[in-house]
Amino acid sequence: MKTRDVTMVHIYLTEGDKMLDQLMKLLHDEEKVCGVTVLRGITGFGKQGHIHSSSLIDVSFDLPLIIEFFDSAEKIIKIIENIQPLIDPGHIVSWTATIYE
Repeated sequence: MKTRDVTMVHIYLTEGDKMLDQLMKLLHDEEKVCGVTVLRGITGFGKQGHIHSSSLIDVSFDLPLIIEFFDSAEKIIKIIENIQPLIDPGHIVSWTATIYE
């Protein structure tokens, strides 16, 4: 079995940040990363403790989002350097993972 190491990245946002389209364009069109998935949370909170949640009564448009992507460590370092000014401090997390090919 062939394997290779990659770096996984999570960027934590809310829908209200209005950054999704800009980041997707950057990751897909400009950086051409191996894969991207956007996950929408049903509830969450950050360091300020403000809970972002949805309910049937109050349909929120400020739900948590996670942009997950991966590529080689070298490419990810460059990408993070480019996007870090756009993202609040502490909202980018990365770790090493293994792809089984």
